[in-house]
Amino acid sequence: MSRISEKTLNDLEFFTILQSVSEFCISDLGKEAVLQIRPFSNKELLLPELYQVNEYLSSFVNENRIPNHYFDDLQKEIHLLNIENSYLEPASFLKILNNTNTVFELLKFFKKFKEIYPTLFATSNEVEYIKAITENIEKIITPFGEVNENASSLLKQIRNEINNIRSKIGASFTRALNQYNSAGYLDDIRESVIDNQRVLAVLAMHRRKVKGSLVGSSKTGSIVYIAPEATLQYSRELQNLSYEEHQEIIRILKELTNSLREFTPNIVAFQSYLTTLDVIGSKANYAHKIKACLPKITSEKKIFLRDAYHPILLLKNNEQGLKTIPQTLELNKKQQIIVISGPNAGGKSITLKTIGLLQTMLQSGLLIPVHERSETYFFEKILTDIGDNQSIENQLSTYSYRLKNMRKFLRNCNKNTLFLIDEFGTGSDPELGGALAEIFLEEFYYKKAFGIITTHYSNLKVLASELDNVVNANMHFDEKTLEPLFKLFIGQAGSSFTFEVAQKNGIPFSLINKAKKRVESEKVRLDKTISKLQKERNKLQHTSETLEKEKSKAVEKTDNLTEKQQKIQEKLEGFQELYDKNQKMLFYGRKFNELVNKYFQTNNKKEFTTELNKWVTIEKTKHLKNKPPKPKTKAQKKKVKIEKKKVEEKLKTIEKEVVVAVEKVREVKEIEAKKVAKQKADYVFKVNDKVKIVGSNSTGVLEKIEKKNAFINYGVFTTKTTLAKLELVQAAKK
Repeated sequence: MSRISEKTLNDLEFFTILQSVSEFCISDLGKEAVLQIRPFSNKELLLPELYQVNEYLSSFVNENRIPNHYFDDLQKEIHLLNIENSYLEPASFLKILNNTNTVFELLKFFKKFKEIYPTLFATSNEVEYIKAITENIEKIITPFGEVNENASSLLKQIRNEINNIRSKIGASFTRALNQYNSAGYLDDIRESVIDNQRVLAVLAMHRRKVKGSLVGSSKTGSIVYIAPEATLQYSRELQNLSYEEHQEIIRILKELTNSLREFTPNIVAFQSYLTTLDVIGSKANYAHKIKACLPKITSEKKIFLRDAYHPILLLKNNEQGLKTIPQTLELNKKQQIIVISGPNAGGKSITLKTIGLLQTMLQSGLLIPVHERSETYFFEKILTDIGDNQSIENQLSTYSYRLKNMRKFLRNCNKNTLFLIDEFGTGSDPELGGALAEIFLEEFYYKKAFGIITTHYSNLKVLASELDNVVNANMHFDEKTLEPLFKLFIGQAGSSFTFEVAQKNGIPFSLINKAKKRVESEKVRLDKTISKLQKERNKLQHTSETLEKEKSKAVEKTDNLTEKQQKIQEKLEGFQELYDKNQKMLFYGRKFNELVNKYFQTNNKKEFTTELNKWVTIEKTKHLKNKPPKPKTKAQKKKVKIEKKKVEEKLKTIEKEVVVAVEKVREVKEIEAKKVAKQKADYVFKVNDKVKIVGSNSTGVLEKIEKKNAFINYGVFTTKTTLAKLELVQAAKK
């Protein structure tokens, strides 16, 4: 059971998220299950759920998409199966068959792609597929929702007799129709159908001339409808056969229902599995819509949410075509609590809610819209105090309500708690409420809880700067227009811009000056200083962003130049290769020309042929040396393998010899190192020795020795340490 209260879930608008997720469900059972989602009680139960949603989400972008898993609600059928002597209708059997076949297809799919969807496969592997369910139903029920005539020999016989009777009824009716029509007793429409029975449309004036049973008349009374006497006898036989058929069908359905009763737990398991998959699918579809991912869940207690979006605000802004500004926030052992201050409407509360909602969503098995390199921790408790929370029912004021809430916080808060408090300390006298808020904050701090609070109280800003692992933060504001920029800045408290905001909203300057005089000068100076620091910080931030842009442009230009340089280098290499080929061809031409001229002078054909063959052989040898031919025949390939094996064996032998030699060298070095270490250990340090502290690279002169302490002079300064920590560099000259 989760330790996160319904109040916290309401404060963070968690149920709005569930409503959005439920819209992606394909079944009513899935929607009901989504709306019942609550945070998991421990990390071990949570992780498989998150992995399943993440795997389902990945199926949207790979080629092996998860098959359709629409299913029917079998609550009514399961209820009937648990009642003795009851039976199901054919349509109910088709629902069971469809659900069973859907489960079978899913089990086959996840087994085939278990490497892609390992967690979904593990879940599906727990479901046992019962082939007898489908076999029993398919033997009796047709795909059209009827009982198969081969279900029993009696049913087949009855249906054959029904078909014969219907043929006789059709033939006798056709004879009567032709007879009375040729006699002129029938209306132009000739016949009609009443209560699934063909009847003759007889003119009222001739009704006594037609033998049969009167079954009705037209509104005007000009036409009467008569069932011919010849068909009545057959119709009675048909009714008897239909009754027999119905009784046999009920018997068969009861028999089939009884055969499925033993598999009721399996049918329940199938429905439960399909409902679970529907919930997972709806979570994945919602994650796809808000571009969510699975951050790393660490065993180390910390939160690092990079580019985090509030999902409700994100979707709302997307609908209106507005940009949503993400927040990056970190909590760790050195930054345990963040105190966010600054004017209202700057985004303090939405930042606080974003962190709380995303953490709650993740601990409920939902992926969150953050950067994929974000990290977070599993908290046992998430405590919130957000909004006015005035209790009319309990006749409590805002402050009384908040004090009751603080009592719960103090009772439940521990090192595995994340707390979120909006407008901390408000609702009472600023000095008294602020003092009490300080005490609460210190309690949370010493209990090692992680948390975020928003406040306007200066004393809390001061306390945050005094405590080691508590930091101030504020929301960015444009110093000229005082418009919020919705960006969180860690490391500095925020000014409330009280008088600036009042002036911007049209309050007369004279009244603002009067108000300033009534406030303690120190507080005005503090607020003014904070305001000035924020303005300076904003300028630095703007400069930093400008430099970052310039850096990006420079990097881009460098990349372009590198690419151009590479292309030029490739062209030069191409030209060099072409030049080398041309030089080679010129060399061949000159050599051949030289041989030909010599032949013309001597006219010695044998000498010319000998020298030409010799030259060609030399050039061929050079060519084969640079580019040896690949073995073509089996014998050549075998020869290459043998030679390669010989080389490898020779290398192994050399490697073994080298290893033995290295081991010997190591042994010698170890002996020498031990001798040196013993000499150093036995060495008695003297003044003016050059020494260094173990683990340090700086060398100093040993200036003085007092018992076990040593004073080392580094030129600029002198330091004190123990003799045991010294290492000799050079002994002092005698």
